[in-house]
Amino acid sequence: MQRIAVDVGNTGTKYGIFEGNDLIKQGYFQGVENIPVEITNHTFEHAIVASVSADTAAYTSRLSVTGNIVTLSEQTALPVLNKYKTPQTLGVDRIAAAVGAYYFFPGRNCLVFDAGTAITHEFITSDGSYMGGGIALGLRMKLKALHTFTQRLPLVDQIPDNFPVTGQTTQESILSGVLAGTVAELNGFIQLYSEKAPDLVVILCGGDAGFFESKLKGRIFVIPELVLIGLHRILTYNV
Repeated sequence: MQRIAVDVGNTGTKYGIFEGNDLIKQGYFQGVENIPVEITNHTFEHAIVASVSADTAAYTSRLSVTGNIVTLSEQTALPVLNKYKTPQTLGVDRIAAAVGAYYFFPGRNCLVFDAGTAITHEFITSDGSYMGGGIALGLRMKLKALHTFTQRLPLVDQIPDNFPVTGQTTQESILSGVLAGTVAELNGFIQLYSEKAPDLVVILCGGDAGFFESKLKGRIFVIPELVLIGLHRILTYNV
């Protein structure tokens, strides 16, 4: 029987349907009123719902499940050791990404970048300890902030794959500062963590993972469905 993982984010909701350990279908929707009928018209064995924004009850109430529905929180048992000092404030997507990384690369030190609305990074040690990480503005948040909090800077709403390091117009200068600056930021973190963990595995997920894939130094693993797989591993650990 199939299981479902639901990840309610800041701008939309992702879901993954699993059969055994295999992710057989995934999708995206915005707003609880737009849950696809393939979810609401289907009965699942177990489910897990994680949210960084909305009340999970609005989503769990729409699911038909014969077994358990796990609502991910700081009380949920995890297959990694959570060493975050304030687990009650930890974003559920962050710990799910960490669990997903440890599932794919057990026994390795892992650095995960989730490049979405915000850009987060997570560090998981080779013994399965989640140590924490960082939270920063995502690319579009940076572009919007420059426009919103200044008088004359235009809103740049396109993120080209190629951009000048030395901007010769205001728009090019914004792209250089935001895009090249953020690439340098992530490369800087890779360098810092590589110094403390020489065998480091670097993983990218999130909506802007494709933008960063070819721009970061060293070997990078892009796993777009990392959070969903991490959620499913947590679900499996709890049922």
